[in-house]
Amino acid sequence: MKRKTKLVSGIGVNDADYAVTGYTKINGSSRRIWSCPIYLSWCNMLRRASPGDYQNKFPTYSGCSVADEWLSFSSFSAWMLSQDWENNHLDKDLLFPGNKEYRPDRCVFVSPRVNIFIIDSGASRGIWPIGVHWVARDKKFQASCRNPFSNKQESLGLYLSPEDAHRAWRRRKHEHALRYAEMQSDPRIADALRTRYLTIEDIDNAIA
Repeated sequence: MKRKTKLVSGIGVNDADYAVTGYTKINGSSRRIWSCPIYLSWCNMLRRASPGDYQNKFPTYSGCSVADEWLSFSSFSAWMLSQDWENNHLDKDLLFPGNKEYRPDRCVFVSPRVNIFIIDSGASRGIWPIGVHWVARDKKFQASCRNPFSNKQESLGLYLSPEDAHRAWRRRKHEHALRYAEMQSDPRIADALRTRYLTIEDIDNAIA
C-alpha cells in the first residue's frame, strides 16, 4: 500500500525529485542544516495563504489563496527559476493592487527595499488614513512620510482635513516611488511603482 504524503500547510504537495532539506547528527539528535530556498519560498507562500493561525495573526492575509497549479512544488519551482528571485521577495499585489491569489501571471519577485516600501501597515495605523495624525494643539491634521532613501520621517505640513493630509502623503510617496522605478530592471515593476500612488484625479489631470 502506497504511503499517503502529508500535505504542506494542509494544501500543498511536495513532489520534488530531490531532497529539499539536509540534516546532520549533533549529540545524537538530528538537526536541519540546509533548506532549498525555492522550497522555503513555496512553504512561506502556502503558510500565508492557508486559513488558520498565520492569517489570524496577520489579518492582511485573510482571504488569500493559491492557484491550483502552485499547490504542487514542482510547478512553483519551474516558475520561480524563470524569475529574478535571488535575494528578492515574492509579491502578489504590486502588479495587481488588491490581488489576493498567488498565481504565476500576477506575482513577481521584488527587492527587500521595494517590498518594505510598498507595505502600508494598514492594520496598525489607527483611525486616520495612512501618513496622517491629529495634532490636538493645532487642531489640524499632520501629514508625514518616511523617506526610504534617507530613512528619516519627513513632515509634510498641517491640513484642515485628513483627506488633504493623506493626499500630501500620497504625493510624496509617489515621488519616492518614481525614484525606485528608475532603479528597476523589470519594466513590470517599474510601471507598477510609477502608478501605485496616483489617485484617479492625478490620472485624469495627466490625461488632460
